[in-house]
Amino acid sequence: VQLQASGGGLVQPGDSLRLSCTGAAFILRYHAVGWFRQAPGKEREGVSAISSSDDSTYYADSVKGRFTISRDNAKNTVYLQMNALKPEDTAVYSCASRDSTYQAMPVMLSGAWYDYWGQGTQVTVSS
Repeated sequence: VQLQASGGGLVQPGDSLRLSCTGAAFILRYHAVGWFRQAPGKEREGVSAISSSDDSTYYADSVKGRFTISRDNAKNTVYLQMNALKPEDTAVYSCASRDSTYQAMPVMLSGAWYDYWGQGTQVTVSS
């Protein structure tokens, strides 16, 4: 099972980026998918997740109101739209999935819950 995160880059504070998580259709359409990030010297942090059953969405407090997760079944892609980026958003962002209909916090933002992981993409927010 392979997932791939893409769309990272170097942006200025206040800018936007859209990350994409691509992979096999059965994963991106039917799995719960989460976005995680890890900055140097820090623990991995759950950023956002989308459930498999009804596409309910979940966000960490640090990104609520700025980030939006969505699923496009036609493109087998889960997106993370990131607006109003801050320097503290700088990290490697990865996506993960699990074949489960369970949906509740804080599990959906716990990396240990997910089974499949993709390589990350670097997001750097700096002036």
